[in-house]
Amino acid sequence: MDLLHLPLARSHFFILLILAQIPRLSVEMSRFLSPNLFIRWVVAFLWGVSLSWALAACTGNLSNPNPLELTLVSYMVTPSAYQEIIPQFLEIWNQQHDRKAVIRQSYGPSGTQTRTVLHGLDADVVALALALDIQQLEKEGLIEPGWEQEAPNNSIVTRSVATIATRPNNPKGIQTWADLAKKDVQIVLANPKTSGGARWSFLALWGSVTQTGGTPEEARAFTQKVYENAVVLSKDSREATDAFVQQRQGDVLVNYENEMILAGLNDRPVAYLVPQVNIAIENAVAVIDENVDKHGNRELAEAFVQYLFTPEAQTVFARYGFRPVEPTVESNQGDRFPIVNTPFTIEDLGGWDTIQRQFFDEGAVFDEIQATLYRP
Repeated sequence: MDLLHLPLARSHFFILLILAQIPRLSVEMSRFLSPNLFIRWVVAFLWGVSLSWALAACTGNLSNPNPLELTLVSYMVTPSAYQEIIPQFLEIWNQQHDRKAVIRQSYGPSGTQTRTVLHGLDADVVALALALDIQQLEKEGLIEPGWEQEAPNNSIVTRSVATIATRPNNPKGIQTWADLAKKDVQIVLANPKTSGGARWSFLALWGSVTQTGGTPEEARAFTQKVYENAVVLSKDSREATDAFVQQRQGDVLVNYENEMILAGLNDRPVAYLVPQVNIAIENAVAVIDENVDKHGNRELAEAFVQYLFTPEAQTVFARYGFRPVEPTVESNQGDRFPIVNTPFTIEDLGGWDTIQRQFFDEGAVFDEIQATLYRP
């Protein structure tokens, strides 16, 4: 006999043994119960036997009762999309494999999530705000070189742009990035030291100057004025949205486009504009090679990553405000995602290594700007 089906066979044996005793038990019980109570006893007994049989059958369908586990670590603004995508993927996986799977999820600021994985969180798949964060995991030996080629679209799973949200009727008259430097504008942003989205916002501000003919010195002066106007510098993009929408802080919010769209889906609509000089935000995904080999779940991890690029998953991403990378889904979005006339990329700013050293390392440009904000 197949050992995997032994519990089911054993359960059936005991159920049949009980059924064989029904005539004798019925005679004995009829001596003590009235006719009505006797009938109720027989019905209840048979119902209990039926339930036991059903439970035994359900148990028998699990050829391996221990599920295969996978841990997804992602950044703060993605849960709504992944909590819809993951059940879709698991339904397909569990239909095609004898051993069922479960996916555990962890969300937080992209920089914080990266450090948590480096400090021992057993992530199997990371989907982070910056390719730079995944590159850090590669440098520490957790991910093998060449991870960009292991998934479609160079492992860029979603895109976005930076946006500016205003109060109803735009009382401050905000139209472009340059308007954020006005002295009477109070701004809500996230902190680039902790938030991947905030780094994109910082680079959007800087590039709005350098990519339109301005000098680095002019970009530095403009970006500093914007941060001098900041009344909130939150730890992540979601917290920035909550400060602006729920707590009613600030005149404007600088954040991901997908955060603005999601706020509307959650009955918290905000007026926002997409500046025509804008950075092409790209969000990457990768398998943590060291951990999947340790956990024995590489097939599951790689299948999940591949699923994220399917039309089904990309449609969910688009629904929650992420610009899809799958061509058919992208072409079906109509004018939901405005075209940016003057886009620029990370490469236009020198690439991630240069950007990190210039702007975000200890003592780099952002630290210098931040130091002036709190000078007595």
